[in-house]
Amino acid sequence: MAPLQRCVGGIVFDDQGRLLLIRRAHDPGQGLWSLPGGRVEPGETDHEAVVRELREETGLDVRPHTLTGSVVRGSYDIHDYECTWTGGILTAGDDASDARWVNSAELANLDEAGHLTDQLLVTLRDWNALPAA
Repeated sequence: MAPLQRCVGGIVFDDQGRLLLIRRAHDPGQGLWSLPGGRVEPGETDHEAVVRELREETGLDVRPHTLTGSVVRGSYDIHDYECTWTGGILTAGDDASDARWVNSAELANLDEAGHLTDQLLVTLRDWNALPAA
């Protein structure tokens, strides 16, 4: 069995309390909405990886804070960090085909339609990391 690949994600809210999501451009989860993030590169800290991945996928600059939670999905050991948006212009790039801010109703609609990655809504709810209404 191959070792788990360490990954990071960013939980970012705008000034209206909306959550930042990206639509995955590649597998796993191609076409589904998820938190922005990706693999931690050799020699990189989790915080460095979060900053790099969010810049690549969303065009935004963030400052990571505390670890919100972690999950294992397949061969990925994912550590999601609360982040503050500090600059940049929202633009999908790299592994993201789209990027947007969603409120709680939009997040629920994406989940009901089957457009979120596996267990994302449940996980965010468990972590008290849902967007504002």
